[in-house]
Amino acid sequence: MTDLPQGTEHHRYLIIGAGPAGLQLSYYLQQAGSDYLTLERAAEPGEFFRRFPRHRKLISLNKVHTTSTDPEIRLRWDWNSLLHTPADLPFANYSREYFPSADDMVRYLGDFARHHGLAVRYDTTVELVSKTDDGFLVRAGGRLLHADCVVWAAGWGRPNVPDVRGIEHAIGYEDMSTDPADYADQRVLILGKGNSAFETASAILGHAAMIHLASPRPLRLAWNTKHPGDVRGHHGAVLDSYQFKTLHSVLDCVIDEIRPVGDKYEVRLTYTHADGETAVMEYETVLRCTGFAMDTSVFADNCRPGTVPSGRLPATRPDWQSVDVDGLYFAGTLAQDRDFKKASSAFIDGFRYNLRTLTALLRERYEGAPLAYEKVAADAEALTEVVLDRVNWSSALWTQFEFLCDALVVDAAAGVVRHYHDLPEDHAVARFGGESHYYTFSLRWGRDAYNDVFAIERHPQPDRAAESAFIHPVVRRYRGGELVEELHLLEDLLAEWRRQDRHVQPLREFFAADLGR
Repeated sequence: MTDLPQGTEHHRYLIIGAGPAGLQLSYYLQQAGSDYLTLERAAEPGEFFRRFPRHRKLISLNKVHTTSTDPEIRLRWDWNSLLHTPADLPFANYSREYFPSADDMVRYLGDFARHHGLAVRYDTTVELVSKTDDGFLVRAGGRLLHADCVVWAAGWGRPNVPDVRGIEHAIGYEDMSTDPADYADQRVLILGKGNSAFETASAILGHAAMIHLASPRPLRLAWNTKHPGDVRGHHGAVLDSYQFKTLHSVLDCVIDEIRPVGDKYEVRLTYTHADGETAVMEYETVLRCTGFAMDTSVFADNCRPGTVPSGRLPATRPDWQSVDVDGLYFAGTLAQDRDFKKASSAFIDGFRYNLRTLTALLRERYEGAPLAYEKVAADAEALTEVVLDRVNWSSALWTQFEFLCDALVVDAAAGVVRHYHDLPEDHAVARFGGESHYYTFSLRWGRDAYNDVFAIERHPQPDRAAESAFIHPVVRRYRGGELVEELHLLEDLLAEWRRQDRHVQPLREFFAADLGR
């Protein structure tokens, strides 16, 4: 046991940050009766949303009007509510807009924390996190705290500033004016081609004389990638203006230098797809919209987490734990490296489910609470019913497609199957790697490259289900860590996988043949 200074406060779990991730995890630990404390440097929850997005319109959907009255199904199109039972504080009470305001999110998060009486200590800045023999020592708000486990849910800590000569002459997204009139008749270069760049371009489109959005890699459109963090369709006016010869442009290029010349800027660039062609362009304003990165400066040398190659995100294990600091976990938008640009772990509608699972994994490790499962008869009829019930109902599998799965572990001797819910698939494979017969099932998109995603040839035959382009159920059989078999079920326009010929019968036959081996 580490000798601690007198007066050190101890908690089993310390959560750093009271944004949506910190509040969601706080809620689950509180419901479980766990010993936790959440530290927040601001006076209220949701500090990030008080500043961002700068033009105050969220890109997270708020589909209030649906044909379903089932709260679980409705969560598939409610990207903003935190999970809680009973669901008596839905985000729809705060906004009816399809793309709500960030101010609505600020109000919602504050009410969520108060409504549930969460143990959040505000106005408490974390100054240092260091590792001890049996946990962590955290200096925050003039006090020392000790914890068995630290969960970092503080979100982005600093702007991501690219290594460009003269980048100091670009105005950061975090500091730029949001008054479109300030860009009237100007030539504006926006560094970046993500949603913050397009948000900015959309806001000044009718005022600037010329807008160029620039980055080395091609534009990623969400309707092609299926990833909600890529450029969304409501920014289409910017792309229209590019194609309609207004001099607004989207450039694939490397920015070599930004140089002030008088009251303008000369920008030297090299085009990415033009045989090394270079150019010198002139602008009145250069804006930096290149996203954010994690700030690791508060971590002592003995627990500074490793990051992914870009340095923007922590590198995590299948249980959201740091790859090289035992007991340090990540929650929320920072915990997305394992499904980066795939599922929705960067967003509330994705990480709220991750955190439900993380709570179970933390309690298993630190409190000895076994990971919950249900027992199902090891026969084809029962397993078919379980799989179809879950894929037709679960909002977790719907939102965290290709990342979260359910696992079915076969105990042939006992004639039962253990059914685990909402596990990251890489965690399930690692966890059950010693089992000779288990399945995962999840929802997946078709991953073929399509020339036109709005004109895809479909093949509605059950034996061609693997060619489905739309989201659809996929069952995988593993032997140890080896994937040995995979079954796709046909896509459905209304995401209702119940047809006897297309879904029930193929799945039943798959299980019957497999269980008989």
